[in-house]
Amino acid sequence: MRRHPTRRELLLAATAAFPGVAAAQAWPSKPLRVIVNFPPGGAADQIARVIAQPLQEALGQPVVVENRAGSGGNLGGDAVAKAAPDGYTLLMSSGGMVSVNPHIYPKMSFNPAKDLQPVAAAARVLVFLVVKPEYPARDARAFLADLKLNPGKRSFGSPGNGSSPHLAAEMMKSQAGVFAVHVPYRGAAPALTDLLGGQLDFLFDPGIGLPHVKAGRLRLLAVGSLKRSPLFPDVPTLDEVGLKGFDADTVFGFYAPAGTPAEVVARLNQEVNRILGTAAVKERIAALGGEPAPMTPAQFQTKAAEDSLRFGAIIRERRIVGD
Repeated sequence: MRRHPTRRELLLAATAAFPGVAAAQAWPSKPLRVIVNFPPGGAADQIARVIAQPLQEALGQPVVVENRAGSGGNLGGDAVAKAAPDGYTLLMSSGGMVSVNPHIYPKMSFNPAKDLQPVAAAARVLVFLVVKPEYPARDARAFLADLKLNPGKRSFGSPGNGSSPHLAAEMMKSQAGVFAVHVPYRGAAPALTDLLGGQLDFLFDPGIGLPHVKAGRLRLLAVGSLKRSPLFPDVPTLDEVGLKGFDADTVFGFYAPAGTPAEVVARLNQEVNRILGTAAVKERIAALGGEPAPMTPAQFQTKAAEDSLRFGAIIRERRIVGD
């Protein structure tokens, strides 16, 4: 009498025939690693960590955050691009690594558009024009006038060449016809430290300096966005004070190595979007001056392409090159 295959035998046969599908169905079966391509304390790091904990609870596996900074985010991006596309290695990055770095690093070791797969946008991050308390200008218009009267005598910091705060300052310099000295740092946190210490005059802050604004240790003059921040409704945008169309917003989010199973990407996108809707995460992102930005992977990819066109124009105009 012919024996019919058992359910286990059928499952093993299916696993052998379609190993990728089986692996995706079993995912996750071990800890996930999220590489942040900027130093601890910056916006990317803070956003990654606030999402990692609830993501860990949702997936039932540890989610470990690892900082791997350098080359404007390229070191961390390279590590993820070359990792196994199995859903266990993710990247948390500013949008700049995908939409800006290809314009300023002619010989990148990977192609962000081809070697990385958008998984989930996390937050739209604004930049805030902040100055040291003793800066002579008391508002944004006076600040721009002061820069015009003192070409090359004022300095500003950034997390590095081509970072969104750097591009915001270059956009401002271009539109206002002013000049100030750029001092690049390896991350937003050390730039903020030197602004607080008086070594710099101003900074386009990606949100980590806002507690110092509220405490009176820094003065907020303007928002580098097309709309005002809900945290500071009385503070004008640079568009409002004469720099028409000024928009330096970027979107931070999660990426995976190209070829990661679609089922895994869909699950991660679903969980991150759900987490972005929770009160605790909304509050933490808002404290950075940002806004949760749930998107599908396709929408996230389209946004990166649009930003690439926008920032590429200022990079070519100002002849910005990577560190």
